[in-house]
Amino acid sequence: MSIVHPSAKIGKGTTIGEFTVIEQGVRIGKDCRIGHNVVLKSGTRLGHNVRVDEHTVIGKLPMRASRSATTTERVLKPAQIGDNTLIGAGVIIYRGCQIGKKVLVADMASIREDVDIGAETIIGRGVTVENKCSVGKRCKVETEVYICALSSIADYCFIAPEVTFTNDNFVGRTKERFKHFKGVTMLKGARVGANSTILPGLTIGADALVAAGSVVTRDVPPETAVKGAPAKPYKKVPFEQLLSQQP
Repeated sequence: MSIVHPSAKIGKGTTIGEFTVIEQGVRIGKDCRIGHNVVLKSGTRLGHNVRVDEHTVIGKLPMRASRSATTTERVLKPAQIGDNTLIGAGVIIYRGCQIGKKVLVADMASIREDVDIGAETIIGRGVTVENKCSVGKRCKVETEVYICALSSIADYCFIAPEVTFTNDNFVGRTKERFKHFKGVTMLKGARVGANSTILPGLTIGADALVAAGSVVTRDVPPETAVKGAPAKPYKKVPFEQLLSQQP
């Protein structure tokens, strides 16, 4: 048996699985498929033809520890999911998150508050996107990537599995760190290879490429390939690989 609050509005053709909870003020569009044991928290908005798989929570309120650096206590807008979006099993999407149309969020991903994700982007299995981040349209963020708070990813970017972004050059020591928190910026069409680590506040230029296993300690110029630890330029990105040359 599922629990649906009387104030919730559910579109025509939508199906709801067993033991699902739909809280006050939720709005669900037409032809959606809501799996078993899903929780849609108060005010959540789902567009049309959205699929939400088992054991997923949408609209979760953030938790703030006494020592949290980037989480604040305030009123957040309801989570909003665009039309034709697919959300896997065991996904946690926080209140204040806005997800565009035709996005895929794979199993066990976590997307925090104050995050915007553009249309047709793929968020892979087990990915974590921390708070106050933006991810552009038609990006691929692959399995187990960690996107730290205060990061910005432009359109058409590619991030391979196990990549880690960072935002704290003081590594958790001294109050001075609170003045300098800054995530990673990826400009349009930038790519990062598997198992790379990007240090705080850096920019990866448009159409740049970070080779697998690199540790990026400086900004990466546009259309430049870097590799190593620390990463250094080793060639220009081949012309045929530039975003402008893709179909």
